[in-house]
Amino acid sequence: MDRRSILRLSAAAGAGLIGPVFIPGLSRADRFGEFQTPFAGGLFYTKDRPGRWAKKAAGHLPIIERRGDRIRVVTRHPMQGYKHYIVKHMILDENFHYVREKVFDPGVDKPVSEYDISGLKRELYAISMCNLHDTWVSPLKF
Repeated sequence: MDRRSILRLSAAAGAGLIGPVFIPGLSRADRFGEFQTPFAGGLFYTKDRPGRWAKKAAGHLPIIERRGDRIRVVTRHPMQGYKHYIVKHMILDENFHYVREKVFDPGVDKPVSEYDISGLKRELYAISMCNLHDTWVSPLKF
């Protein structure tokens, strides 16, 4: 199933036009570092599955630095105004549920964000979204 179909189904389900949509294996990674879902190389790109952006991985993968109950997420990507930039970072829990996000102003911000992760105990995922090269995810296992 391609990304547009998933987004259309999600929007239709959210609007109540159709019942809940279940796509097996779509909600989370099977093991740390090995994404066995349609996300990897489809909706989300990873270190191991960079898809069509293999040459862009180093500048787009979020790097997670943990210190106790705080994490710092850094994307080594230049912010070239509104031409090419990191739109935002998102933190998702082990079930790919939204936890927090930081939206960047490409004229001012660097793609660096910090979060309090107290209460999260199993694993989390940092998302880095580029306006040109899609969405990248890195895992952090506790």
